[in-house]
Amino acid sequence: MSAASARPAALVTGSSRGIGLAVAEALAREGFAVAINAPVEDAELAAAVARIAAYGVPVAAAPFDVSAIGSHDAALGAVEDKLGPLTTLVNNAGVGVLKRGDMLEVSEESWDRCFAVNTKALFFLSLAFARRLLARSRPPLFHSIVNVTSSNAVAVAEQRSEYCASKAAAAMVSKTLAVRLGRENIAVYDVQPGLIATEMTAPVIEAYRERASQGLTLFPRVGEPDEVGTLIASLATGRLPYTTGLSIPADAGMLVPRF
Repeated sequence: MSAASARPAALVTGSSRGIGLAVAEALAREGFAVAINAPVEDAELAAAVARIAAYGVPVAAAPFDVSAIGSHDAALGAVEDKLGPLTTLVNNAGVGVLKRGDMLEVSEESWDRCFAVNTKALFFLSLAFARRLLARSRPPLFHSIVNVTSSNAVAVAEQRSEYCASKAAAAMVSKTLAVRLGRENIAVYDVQPGLIATEMTAPVIEAYRERASQGLTLFPRVGEPDEVGTLIASLATGRLPYTTGLSIPADAGMLVPRF
């Protein structure tokens, strides 16, 4: 394939389910080649790969643990061997707290787990990706990193304080990456989902549906993964031209100050 006709290619971490899978689908609809990531190669990952392949785009399984920092470069290389040069990294993989409750009782294990996946992995995988881009000539395609953080990067959830801290740190990583990579014409975005119906939120989503209907969100409903996927695909295709460093709430106006 010539440089002029090169296909954009994305690695989406944590994409065997939930928001990540919705992002992968939205990118496939835009014609991206897509690498689907999960910590291990299992039936769920295989099903996600098959689902994306149905869109008629190149797709590859990318089983690796994002928190294993030393594996990043090899994982990126394996993806590029299958799909060609990557243009896009979507850092979606994330974990919640081990136990909701009084922050005075937060365990070091839960803190370290949140930061290892939600912040440290995002930081170092972004660096490995950026170094690969800068080491080669790039076709005239839009290149970007999109980090999926959370409305809890801004708003406190008292019973999940370590999660909030990890997402706030990840949001700042997005800004620092945008500053460093702007002069390289690589855009960086921070998407902050609010109340989204996923496997992670399933235990509390009905309570959130009720609160949304009562006015917690300006649109009186919770969001769907497909909506976040469409938003991220719009960013990854460059449809918000001349932008970088943005933090974009995908929260139906939940955090709009009101009286």
